[in-house]
Amino acid sequence: MRRFKKLLAVGACLCMSLSLLAGCGSGSGNASGNGSSESGTKQESTKSSDLSFAFCTNTLNNTFQSSIDAKLKELCDANGISYTCLDPDYDLNTQLSQLSDVANSGYDAVFIIPVDSAGITSGLAEIKDAGIPIFNVDTAVIEDDIENFVTQFVGTNAYMAGQLVGEQMAKDYPDGADIAILDFPSNESCVDRVNGFLDGLGDNKDKFNIVAQQDGEAALDASMSLAEDIITANTDLQAFFCINDPSALGAAAAVKAANKTGKIGVYSIDASPDGKKALLDGEFTAVACQVPVQIAEYAFNAAQKYVGGDTTIDEKKVYLDSHLVLKDEAEKTVNDWQ
Repeated sequence: MRRFKKLLAVGACLCMSLSLLAGCGSGSGNASGNGSSESGTKQESTKSSDLSFAFCTNTLNNTFQSSIDAKLKELCDANGISYTCLDPDYDLNTQLSQLSDVANSGYDAVFIIPVDSAGITSGLAEIKDAGIPIFNVDTAVIEDDIENFVTQFVGTNAYMAGQLVGEQMAKDYPDGADIAILDFPSNESCVDRVNGFLDGLGDNKDKFNIVAQQDGEAALDASMSLAEDIITANTDLQAFFCINDPSALGAAAAVKAANKTGKIGVYSIDASPDGKKALLDGEFTAVACQVPVQIAEYAFNAAQKYVGGDTTIDEKKVYLDSHLVLKDEAEKTVNDWQ
């Protein structure tokens, strides 16, 4: 019976492959096995075991998510596990369709970054009903869904990352400052970063005047436009706190256009290759790291252990430590995530 089910699963996978090959595009969801969404084709690892893993990301149009994809594929290749990455390009309906495909295709484990933390409950339920363990990575789904459907969550300690940046800003401006925050309130992880940042200001928190707090959409262009307006409206502005590197790069571009590089600090979270370059170039004042490669390694090892029969889960939620990336570390790892 198990062998018969496996044959059905393989057949479903082949059908899914053909449909994806026929209809992939950046707006309809891409599938990739190598961290690239450009080809619009589904590529799988060479299979020497009977296991297959899937990664349902929220986008591959970001080096954070593509680095998770690349590491998961590398680990699957090394262990003879078939691997597929499905990219909805931030479209919730596409992701829900992909989650349904995963539930019906006989995968042994799935890694998921939600497009919308509260919007994928039905997809998670389908996968859970199919008996497939779910490893939620990077951005957590809502608490009830973690409890009811997720085998384990693995992410960077977002609150800690924000707290480290707040502590650094408090050291840099012991008398306080006029500051602006570019946040992303629809994302749970980014909310945690802002809360950590504000707490990181510590006893000096009341000395900091937040002249603006706006949604930079975690994107360079949107953040740059907002930052330009904030700089124009606040001539005494001294620093930006941004929830990720793309947002901070937008703020840094606005600061540079206003001829205020070095006069207005830019504080970020990610430590992506671009963020490290900005730190070395003096465009960023400080940056705390996210750890996508470590997330992928941890989640993969947990999934391999789980499908191997050891279903003990010591921690339902695993938060990997962040740290401030200093210039010497940035120089050594400028082309890589951590």
